[in-house]
Amino acid sequence: MNKTFDFTIVDHIMNELGCKPSAIIAILQGIQEHYRYLPREVFPYLSKKIGISEARIYSTATFYENFSLKPKGKFVIKICDGTACHVRKSIPILERLRKDLGLSENKITTDDLGFTVETVSCLGACGLAPVITVNDKVYPAMTPEKTSELLRDLKEEL
Repeated sequence: MNKTFDFTIVDHIMNELGCKPSAIIAILQGIQEHYRYLPREVFPYLSKKIGISEARIYSTATFYENFSLKPKGKFVIKICDGTACHVRKSIPILERLRKDLGLSENKITTDDLGFTVETVSCLGACGLAPVITVNDKVYPAMTPEKTSELLRDLKEEL
């Protein structure tokens, strides 16, 4: 276990939600909300505190797609590549995001942890295609140019 990791936040989340096995998903959500990912240090700590195996906690964290074991940026940008968005040219938007942020298919988060870019199958806003979200705020009818403008605005908030 990492001695430098401060478990104060984790303890607070567990105290708030209950330190019991049935609360593990809510606890993991709270931890991820704070850190923007699930630090590896929390798995043995949670196991000891809650009384369930690290393997069970890890399997829960890896089963649900919304949990991340890797740090994410302050701004998580999700670009829809479902049918409606794809036919309305979501790929050029994705390419512009990657170009402007120096990212690739394999590198999805900027080194400064400012931005993470992910593709998703559907955001449920097909009538507004092509769509991106930034931290769950929907941006409809996007173009590569609008995306670059949005990035400029977001960079000012870093």
